[in-house]
Amino acid sequence: MTETATHLTLDVPGATIAYDVRGPLPTTDGEPPLVLIGQPMDASGFGTLASLLPDRTVVTYDPRGIGRSTRRDGSTTNDPRQQAEDLHALVTALGAGPVDLFGSSGGAVTALAWVTAYPQDVRTLVAHEPPLLGVLPDADRAAAATARVDAAYQEHGWGAGMAAFIALTSWQGEFPEGFLAELPDPAQLGLPTEDDGTRTDPLLSGASKPVTAYEPDLDALRSSPTRIVLAAGEESEGILTWRSTHALAERLGTQVAIFPSGHGGFLGPEFGMPGKPEAFAERLREVLAGA
Repeated sequence: MTETATHLTLDVPGATIAYDVRGPLPTTDGEPPLVLIGQPMDASGFGTLASLLPDRTVVTYDPRGIGRSTRRDGSTTNDPRQQAEDLHALVTALGAGPVDLFGSSGGAVTALAWVTAYPQDVRTLVAHEPPLLGVLPDADRAAAATARVDAAYQEHGWGAGMAAFIALTSWQGEFPEGFLAELPDPAQLGLPTEDDGTRTDPLLSGASKPVTAYEPDLDALRSSPTRIVLAAGEESEGILTWRSTHALAERLGTQVAIFPSGHGGFLGPEFGMPGKPEAFAERLREVLAGA
């Protein structure tokens, strides 16, 4: 049966972290807890996936300043290294390590920072489509295109910024010179054309720039006692996060585990863009078991 989530909080330097535990701690089956992390997505996106893993104790959390987690450090930046410190504190407080870990998107970047700093915390990491611009062969063009997305948001508002973001994240293959010099029309994508004046969107405001700019410590990852599995969705082939996952795998000398669906393949109805969560959960089980 599916365990009901227990909602808890933990005070860390500069923030209060909200997290959820589904299942017993300590675990009763000999398996470590399974931690699911995203960024800038909070724990709400993992509801379906957690429900499909009822035999595992599952821990989810909201990164500092996102969702239910608050911050008092005066910053709005989402820093993978800082989030790694928060997660280390969380697992230490739970007395739950080493854990198994699934990181999605920016959460996969945070996961790489976590196992770099605290490899003893994690038994197996499945890093699903980390958006690491610096490992791409066209890193400079990717960074320039990302800057144009940020500029579109700052200059024209959410609709223009999101239209540019969709163009960036759906582009197949390397980015040509000047990509997004001409911005897409948000109206053609059903997005608002009026500017509501807000500039706090976590994807578009620049708050997550340290995530895409994160430079993994390749030597530390290669020598880590953590089993690191890089993963990508079969429907993501050719897009930025597929390419960055494969580029990092090549640098580490490892293979990429292919998962069902796309970038959000684990999602159910949470955000109105469901993937294939049942097949995704089964594949996650296989990969965690070493298959």
